[in-house]
Amino acid sequence: MAGLSCATALARRGIASTIFDKGRGPGGRMATRRAEVGGRELRFDHGAQFFTARDDAFIRQCTQWQDAGVIAPWPAAGTGAMVGTPAMNAPLRHMAETLDVRWGQRIDAIYFANGRWSLDSQGDRLDGFTHLVVALPAEQAAVMLEPVATAFAQEAASAVSEPCWAVMALFARPLETPGMAIMGDVIREPGADISWAARNGAKPGRAGDESWVIHASPEYSRALLDQPADAVAQAILARFFAETGAAPADPTHLAAHRWLYAKVQPVAGARSRWDAAMCLGVTGDWLVQPRVEGAWLSGHDLAARIAASLDGAGHSVDTA
Repeated sequence: MAGLSCATALARRGIASTIFDKGRGPGGRMATRRAEVGGRELRFDHGAQFFTARDDAFIRQCTQWQDAGVIAPWPAAGTGAMVGTPAMNAPLRHMAETLDVRWGQRIDAIYFANGRWSLDSQGDRLDGFTHLVVALPAEQAAVMLEPVATAFAQEAASAVSEPCWAVMALFARPLETPGMAIMGDVIREPGADISWAARNGAKPGRAGDESWVIHASPEYSRALLDQPADAVAQAILARFFAETGAAPADPTHLAAHRWLYAKVQPVAGARSRWDAAMCLGVTGDWLVQPRVEGAWLSGHDLAARIAASLDGAGHSVDTA
């Protein structure tokens, strides 16, 4: 979200950029996991479950996304909660459609020399960029920035993220639950080990199947951090039934995903970081707040800083 927000705001100012992402498609922590079960494709929002808008600029952005049909309200998650439709990453896909994004291209190192940036991508050298934006989780940004921008790297390293194991489960029939265990389609903080559970199939634009996403608490996730995913999925599902009071049922599909950097404690300061001498920017939710809105605001802020640094007429920009 932070990187695409920045690139979109730059494009509106006539500044082109090239975006490199190691993923196969847009997502990050707004990713959607696909699975084929019984000959049909399922989608699980296994990262961010919903988002809200408080800042005026982000409210306007959400209105545009809703008009475009890529987000919709999800009242079950609370007043003002919104989700991407038909999947959580829909607004990211919408932004990426008009940008130059290189999916499946991992950047291993960055270099700055003679006023230009170069990137090392899986053994290939990509040269000639005038500006560079690093839009990574804080822990990854710290490693990437250390050789070229020590102060930025140290600041990123000071941010601490909590892990989260996410379980995706499909059941053949609706779960049997006691009257007060599940309120609508969302379970909020049902116990010590499960911090969130929601009927994914009931979100707007979904198929309506009995698919669930279950998030373990940071403490329980940390205890299971290095365990095999299959074993983790079984353990978390068992805790889900125990802590919600739902009648145990065998899933027809069960998988787990480990988020090492799920929720960050943001560092203090501006919404983004900008070094005008090196034409280097840093953006991410860890500079604002651990929310989708925080990531968008950080990217938007950095784009404004980049635009303000340019002298206007005749200035050639090639941003990565």
